[in-house]
Amino acid sequence: MSKPIVALVGRPNVGKSTLFNRLVGERLAIVDDTPGTTRDRLYAESEWNGRAFGVIDTGGIDPTHGGKAPLSIGSADFIEEIKFQALIAAQDADAILFITDGEAGVTPPDREVAEILRRHQKKNPDGSFRPPILVVVNKCENLERRDAAGEFYELGLGEPHAISALHGTDTGDLLDLLVASFPEAEPEEDETIKIAIVGKPNAGKSSLLNKLAGKERAIVSPIPGTTRDAVDTQIQYEGLTLTLIDTAGIRRRGKIEHGVEQYSVLRSFKAIERADVVLLMIDATTGITAQDAHIAGFILDEWKSCVVLVNKWDAVEKDNETMEQFTRQIRSDLNFMDYVPLLFISAKTGQRVNDVMPLALRVQEERLARLSTSKINKILIEAQDAQSAPTHAGRQLKILYGTQVRSEPPTFMIYVNDPKLMHFSYMRFLENRIRDEYGFVGTPIRIVTKGRREK
Repeated sequence: MSKPIVALVGRPNVGKSTLFNRLVGERLAIVDDTPGTTRDRLYAESEWNGRAFGVIDTGGIDPTHGGKAPLSIGSADFIEEIKFQALIAAQDADAILFITDGEAGVTPPDREVAEILRRHQKKNPDGSFRPPILVVVNKCENLERRDAAGEFYELGLGEPHAISALHGTDTGDLLDLLVASFPEAEPEEDETIKIAIVGKPNAGKSSLLNKLAGKERAIVSPIPGTTRDAVDTQIQYEGLTLTLIDTAGIRRRGKIEHGVEQYSVLRSFKAIERADVVLLMIDATTGITAQDAHIAGFILDEWKSCVVLVNKWDAVEKDNETMEQFTRQIRSDLNFMDYVPLLFISAKTGQRVNDVMPLALRVQEERLARLSTSKINKILIEAQDAQSAPTHAGRQLKILYGTQVRSEPPTFMIYVNDPKLMHFSYMRFLENRIRDEYGFVGTPIRIVTKGRREK
């Protein structure tokens, strides 16, 4: 079931990032002990009244305009860039929070954005509009500004909602309205195995899709960012129906081009969330980059299974040690996903492309695997014999028993005398012991500890 995506739109310095932090706040799960998962906070998840949703922050328009002289609020270039943001948000978001500044009042960029949003809203049979747009008048810390917020009615997008993102004033009421605007959650009807192809722009995702589908399904171009949509293609493979999802490239936030690509990441995040298995494509001609690690971290955050494809292998000058060197570098940079298989391919020439689907399906099979309780407890006993459980303040962790409570991804509940005694390093040790017995290749393992009194 796909979560709604909420886009924060508006000019710089109106408080979008502050509201973003307020919305995701304490509900944003950051695993500090896992190296490599920290990313630019462009997207995060939130929950309100039991309804989960994603929040994407446009981050505003760079006021330095690529190192040039700062753009004035009324300049044509500035307004055009904001209009691009609004356009893509209107096309792809499930709901929009249009953030304005109660201190500055209505500005020309506000009017331009409102026009774009109105023009691209679609009317439902019941008379409502999609996506729903809530005009948020931020920085209303005092009564005078709250009273003046009525001037934003002129934008023609309905009632303005005065808040203070900094202090949290009336953000709860705003969230009530936001969640109420979401469509009713419906279960995913498509039961095919979904495989998403993600990576930076120009990594060869569309070329791979065309090879796998056996036809020119996606436009292939050397210009980064050609693909703007998440494109679904169904194929038959060994009696199975598979859905391939090609996505717009994800580029490091500071490098995202002004314009349409600024929002192409929204579609990619949606694709990862929908997928069962994610094919992360790395450009062999540039090598693994920090952004590749950021994307991998997001895949892990979503608990998705993954295969790393090192593409354009035909364009790399090689000797007998080149592949081994690449492998060591990728394993080092993606050390938080050391269970992920690597495959060196060329989508252009077809080199090893025939190995992609068998590997993806193997990873999917491992994602569905279940271990018996007796086998899990045998692994836990042998693990404790091999390495003593950690101690703290004179108390030692005692593992009582464990069981697998679900698959997709494989999730294990381990009952202990005190969950606080379970150190992250020992948790990782237990995960590795489980993988030693049953690989779970390409699939993350979730281990949850629960306290239980000893008999």
